[in-house]
Amino acid sequence: MAAFDDVRAIALALPETEEREGGWRMGPSWRVVGGAMFAWSRPVTGKDLAWMRERGEDPGDPVLGVRVAGDEAKRELLAAFPRVAFTIPHFDGYASVLLRLPLVDPGLLRELVIVSWLLQARRRTARAWLAEHGLAEE
Repeated sequence: MAAFDDVRAIALALPETEEREGGWRMGPSWRVVGGAMFAWSRPVTGKDLAWMRERGEDPGDPVLGVRVAGDEAKRELLAAFPRVAFTIPHFDGYASVLLRLPLVDPGLLRELVIVSWLLQARRRTARAWLAEHGLAEE
């Protein structure tokens, strides 16, 4: 069972990463320093919650948002992990997915947070991290 403390540990171990506390019902978010978010708390409320309930779905709690490499990666993730990964109309057209954090396997969580970070990190920083960990840049 994953929690925000697990996300925090993974995210803050990555170079040039900072945590910020969100406003209006939002919890923590993780960003590349001076840049964009790569993981964030994302409660499902309002129209999106009503939309899910109409379909007999429950977002669960807590929910984590992460960036993905594009529409194809989003579709593949949603198909491969239907209990864990989901989307809402608010994210139509955006390369992001939502995760039911308590259902995410720790290994998958680590992979998704790192991939999301790689998508937002400065290229030089990402390349250095990949080389340091013996991974080829994809």
